[in-house]
Amino acid sequence: MMLRSVQASDYMATKLVTFRLRDDLFYAISLLLEHKISGAPVVDDDGQLVGMLSEQDCLKAILTLTYHEEEMGGKVAECMTTELHTISYDADIVHVAEKIINHNCRRLPVVKDGKLVGQISRRDVLKAVERFARDG
Repeated sequence: MMLRSVQASDYMATKLVTFRLRDDLFYAISLLLEHKISGAPVVDDDGQLVGMLSEQDCLKAILTLTYHEEEMGGKVAECMTTELHTISYDADIVHVAEKIINHNCRRLPVVKDGKLVGQISRRDVLKAVERFARDG
């Protein structure tokens, strides 16, 4: 059995914190802090992946609001990153590792027909490789 036979769907996390476009920025920040995560996917009402919201995005939004002396607030839709790197649920783990390295990201949203079905991180890939090496 080759490592390429291991798929993203075998190791992805499926219980994800997600945000909606109309969620309040400070609600999103509180969830990031509560769950001790640095970012989360943003989905529309149909479960389609439309963006990612990271700690960095939140900080940029707060600085912009402060700079323009606006009320603290805003919606996730106004702050999220829409340039997304995703991976298909049936991609092999080698392809996942290549994409993580090439895009220098910590995690990739996993999609099936455009819908968010999970997320896979660098640590998940390492677990897959370690288990494969151990179990053969």
